[in-house]
Amino acid sequence: MEASLTARDRVGIQDFVLLDAYTSESAFLDNLRKRFHENLIYTYIGTLLVSVNPYKELDIYSKKQMDTYMGVNFFELPPHIYALADNVFRTMLSEFNNHFILISGESGAGKTEASKKILQFYAVSCPSTRLLNNVRDRLLLSNPVLEAFGNAKTLKNDNSSRFGKYMDIQFDHQGGAVGGHILSYLLEKSRVVHQNHGERNFHIFYQLVEGGEEELLRWLGLERNCQHYSYLVQGDCAKVSSINDKSDWRTVRKAFSVIDFSENDIEHLFGIIASVLHLGNIKFEADTRGYATLSHNQEMQWVSKLLGIPAQVLQQGLTHRKIEARTEEVLSPFSVEHAVYARDALAKAIYGRTFNWLVNKINESLANQDSSRKMVIGLLDIYGFEVFNVNSFEQFCINYCNEKLQQLFIQLTLKSEQDEYEMEGIEWEPVPYFNNKIICDLVEEKYRGIISLLDEECLRPGEATDLTFLEKMEEKIGGHPHFVTHKLADQKTRKTLERGDFRLLHYAGEVTYCRFFPFLLKVMRQSKNAIIKHCFPSTEPDSKKRPETVVTQFKSSLVGLTDILMSKEPWYVRCIKPNEAKQPGRFDDVLVRHQVKYLGLMEHLRVRRAGFAYRRKYEIFLQRYKPLCPDTWPNWRGTAAEGVRRLVKHLGYKSDEYKMGRTKIFIRHPRTLFATEDAFQVCKHKLATRIQAKYKGYRVKGDYMKQREAATKIENCWRGLMARKEREKRAWAVKVIKKFIKGFMTRNQPACIDNSEYLAYVRQNYLTRLRENLPKTVLEKDFWLTPPPIMHEVSQILKKLYIRHMVRKYVRGIAPQRKAQVQSTICHAQLPPTFTRTLCYSVPVVKYDRNGFRPRLRQLIFTQEAAYLVEEAKIKQRIDYSSLKGVSVSNLSDNFLILHVTCDDIKQKGDLVLQCDYLFEALTKLCVVTDKQNCIKVVMGSVRFDIQPGREGFVDFKSGQESMVYRAKNGHLTVVGEELRQY
Repeated sequence: MEASLTARDRVGIQDFVLLDAYTSESAFLDNLRKRFHENLIYTYIGTLLVSVNPYKELDIYSKKQMDTYMGVNFFELPPHIYALADNVFRTMLSEFNNHFILISGESGAGKTEASKKILQFYAVSCPSTRLLNNVRDRLLLSNPVLEAFGNAKTLKNDNSSRFGKYMDIQFDHQGGAVGGHILSYLLEKSRVVHQNHGERNFHIFYQLVEGGEEELLRWLGLERNCQHYSYLVQGDCAKVSSINDKSDWRTVRKAFSVIDFSENDIEHLFGIIASVLHLGNIKFEADTRGYATLSHNQEMQWVSKLLGIPAQVLQQGLTHRKIEARTEEVLSPFSVEHAVYARDALAKAIYGRTFNWLVNKINESLANQDSSRKMVIGLLDIYGFEVFNVNSFEQFCINYCNEKLQQLFIQLTLKSEQDEYEMEGIEWEPVPYFNNKIICDLVEEKYRGIISLLDEECLRPGEATDLTFLEKMEEKIGGHPHFVTHKLADQKTRKTLERGDFRLLHYAGEVTYCRFFPFLLKVMRQSKNAIIKHCFPSTEPDSKKRPETVVTQFKSSLVGLTDILMSKEPWYVRCIKPNEAKQPGRFDDVLVRHQVKYLGLMEHLRVRRAGFAYRRKYEIFLQRYKPLCPDTWPNWRGTAAEGVRRLVKHLGYKSDEYKMGRTKIFIRHPRTLFATEDAFQVCKHKLATRIQAKYKGYRVKGDYMKQREAATKIENCWRGLMARKEREKRAWAVKVIKKFIKGFMTRNQPACIDNSEYLAYVRQNYLTRLRENLPKTVLEKDFWLTPPPIMHEVSQILKKLYIRHMVRKYVRGIAPQRKAQVQSTICHAQLPPTFTRTLCYSVPVVKYDRNGFRPRLRQLIFTQEAAYLVEEAKIKQRIDYSSLKGVSVSNLSDNFLILHVTCDDIKQKGDLVLQCDYLFEALTKLCVVTDKQNCIKVVMGSVRFDIQPGREGFVDFKSGQESMVYRAKNGHLTVVGEELRQY
């Protein structure tokens, strides 16, 4: 209630009791529509829950939502089916009494889904043990089984319950689910043999045909095609986009295993379902005398096999009637029409009794093993009021059931309200409402009601027809204001009635309403199918006794249901269908108005108001609104009733605006409560601001004091620590400086205690500087760091070792006579005199052509200005050092080098690809002559070179045991060599 007050302007009124114009249907519909368009499908009328089917998935049923609503006050959170379920559960535990939840509404309004949500909530919220979890799983999985056998697609709903279901959930004193029991009412058996256009048979038939395993279908004699079975195609919609028969079949099979159905039970059960399909395919033909005979015997053989009945006996039962005449029995043959009727009657009876067996079997699985007293919450998912173009016998029974439940609903609502007023000492003000007792009497009154007349007509001698029954009703109840026939109607009404129809004026509107042969009982008793034998016991009364009609049996079961409900505390969920097209977001005012009328929501609202819009216990009212009065804020020391009296006096309530009961305050008008709530919201913000300011100041001051104290402690500790470190550092520095000075003064004396550390420092300092200033090349070997006197001898040894290492590294592999060879090569080269004057170095090389990579012997000569590639006395190519971009070598022992030069003119030659046996020597000399220490680049893998401007080539270096040079298929020069070892 409190939550609904604060949200009333944004999403309408969450509780219709607070609707100011509570007598206006238009205001009621406006509020419902406003909430529906905001996806708020739940609204309260007191503790009654109104649910509008959204026809789409809403994210309001998660485990998190369940946890939110567990143990919370009913009106504390927005309306939800979880709030109702939780309140019923907690009330049961606190009061130790039994309750029931009546879920009603039109077909397609969401009754079955509401029932599922309540079961799922209890499955999560109840205590969990291994035994309780087993019971919980059986309760949950009984739903898909009953839906498969009892639900079907209709014009109004793809998953319409074609039977009424009342389920008792049994709880122990701790709230654990320990058992359950199911009662079923009026299964629509006629659907087994006939469906209107756009409708289907019961789901299980399609699930078996579409989802059954191949081996199972072969054993049952079925084909995976619904079109082959007469009982499945009359509605011409075997396939429905919103239904997945294969997936539903797997769910049903899993449910059977959890509910403890034996393999034998399942085998017999599916055998019966298949036998019904085969029965529907049995055809009859007329013989020469007009009697019915079977047109072919294959389907009969399958029925005989699956039901365990001799084929001859079954065939005789479908084509003959046994007449008992004193001491003898005579077989009377059927016409084709009667044989078809007998076949369909047998199919309906088999399915109807099997459904009852299935419910009883589930009840055995759900039975509570503990015989001690348990508390119960009942769930009644009953068919809604139905009006079709053609309304059959089933619709008559369904609408009669809704009349009785509406009567019960008003009685229980009036009674609970009147009891509350009497308990609180408030004078009860009579509430006008439509009493539908007159309609219930019209149907069920003894000797004069429609049911009594139907019983009498069905059991009288002679042939009873619809017309004879209509004549009897016109004779007995012709003057009733809620009964109309073609004969009794005025001229205008007759145009809307056929001669064989009759019309009842129900509380929800006007509805126009447009046997199984005993011999077949004896035939079915011969069955070897365990389920059929159970459904057709030999102890069943025979045809000599006067049987009850179906409608009388239904009336008796309805009376039993009424007794059950009267013994429990009621809770209500009213489901509303917003449109006939099942479209999300569409709200049909005419359709919703009609449902609001026949669900009795306006009557319930008027009863719930009964002159007072709001009632709340004194403690709760005072706790919420005490900030509005200085006398009650912040704490009230007296009784809650006296505090409320002081509070409403301060707020200026007039005497006719409220009443004080024994434990509750009653407020007459919503506007009074809204004014109080608005004042509370303003006051709440002011109080919140003051409390927030005080609290923030307190927290900030406390934090500041803590921070200041901590800062002071940290500062003291840090200063002391730093002072101690500074003192220690100074003392150490003085000591070190003294030692250094003393060591310096005695540095030339033999090593002793005074100068040992200084001398060690000198040695370490020299070695460190030497490491950083070692010669980088052989050419720099004469540059050596001057040592101090103490390190002179050691320095000479290190210098010799290092030079030897460098010489070994760069000269290793060069023959001793190499110098003479180089000098001889330079002298004998037939070069111009200008070359010989500036010549620095010469070495023989193998030059690889740029096109084709053919090897050519050449001489590489370095002068002061340029490098030359010479063949005898002919200069092949001149390379100025200024145009030399770099030199590429590999990390292998292949002796290859590539001289990269700048090519600006297309006529110029490109890079040189050479192989030199004295590679290290040539590279060292090149670096010295060109003064380019960093021009050499060691490459791995592949290197690119310019053949000429705009053309490029590649040299690929590969590691191998054997040295090779060849041109690869990709046009690259491939060089294979060993990896160089490190020295």
